[in-house]
Amino acid sequence: KHDFLLIYKTYIRPHLEYCIQAWSPHMKKDIRRLEAVQRRATKLVVGMKKLGYEERLHRLGLTTLERRQRGDPIETYKLLTGKGVGYEQFFKLAQVGYGLRGHSLKLEVQKSRLDVRKTFFSQRVVTEWNKLPQEVIEATSTNNFKNRLDEYWK
Repeated sequence: KHDFLLIYKTYIRPHLEYCIQAWSPHMKKDIRRLEAVQRRATKLVVGMKKLGYEERLHRLGLTTLERRQRGDPIETYKLLTGKGVGYEQFFKLAQVGYGLRGHSLKLEVQKSRLDVRKTFFSQRVVTEWNKLPQEVIEATSTNNFKNRLDEYWK
């Protein structure tokens, strides 16, 4: 079990999640294909083949690849706090003023003419990011943000 996790987390999962914020699949068939790789890999562990997928994940301490949704706010945090490229390439901060509620780093919702644009990173993260409370946003480091985000989502 330990050897599998080491090999899987080192060689397989990074390929499945590489630049996931940029190309994040939104079609169910693509999500199923990605998940099928992990589903198949977990069956390789001795004594796990007959267990259901969720049980295999639980016993191995893994999550579904839907965890990539956690990466969107983390990447947004990095961009907005200067730990990545400039956020101006992706987002516009909401104007302070009338009706602005929530935290201090609210993003402006950009209108998109085409439906395909709604799945772009710069579009899909805005609503969820704006829902986060100030105590999550004011984290002092990326790891601190991850911990606060996980606590908030519990």
